[in-house]
Amino acid sequence: MYPTILMVEGNIGAGKSTFLKMLETGLNLDVIFEPTNKWQSNNEESNLLHLFYKDTPRWAYTFQSYAFISRVQAILEYQENHEESNHSKVKVLERSVYCDRFCFAKNCFESGLMTQLEWQIYKEWFSWLVEKYTPTPRGFIYLKTEPKTCYERIHKRHRREESSIPMSYLQALHKRHEDWLIHQKELMPHLASVPILVLDCNDEFESNAENQKKHMSAVQNFIDRQVLPTLQPSGKTIQATR
Repeated sequence: MYPTILMVEGNIGAGKSTFLKMLETGLNLDVIFEPTNKWQSNNEESNLLHLFYKDTPRWAYTFQSYAFISRVQAILEYQENHEESNHSKVKVLERSVYCDRFCFAKNCFESGLMTQLEWQIYKEWFSWLVEKYTPTPRGFIYLKTEPKTCYERIHKRHRREESSIPMSYLQALHKRHEDWLIHQKELMPHLASVPILVLDCNDEFESNAENQKKHMSAVQNFIDRQVLPTLQPSGKTIQATR
């Protein structure tokens, strides 16, 4: 159902939603955004994202489990609702279940926010769902952004749930993304040959036409030269030129 599926990865505040809207309008790609509506609510008692940031030790396992489960659901729901659409088009997802596992959930466990038992249960559920229901991506696009820049963007957009995010948390997540996508320390075997495009997104691009054009050109070249040509991509990490 998904002949070509790409994952856009990056820290909180890297600009993923803005970037995806650019891909949708500028390159005519199908976009599947994070299911944040399932994590949030106007009622603080049922706003899981707010509860996670408010009392992370209490809600870490609950939120991380629901995050990757709802992400799989979003893919399946999109598939069901677009059965008649053009399946030859490239589909782009905002973050992947792999980012949930190797960045966010692992950071919770290694920071002492998940118990050993919770981490083991999480990994078992993750492995089963990924094997049964998750399509293998044809490429990753990593919006590489320094924690300081992410912190500034988070406070600029002023989302209620994110108001308490400390710099230390962004720094820890940045390290996880770097270990996973740049140093490739924990690539799952079936992802070893999937190419990765790395874009420097420290410079503002939401209203900068030149930066937008640069990023769109890099993505189009990535799709044309690394993703579409073969059924078995090269597995190369590509640093986009500035």
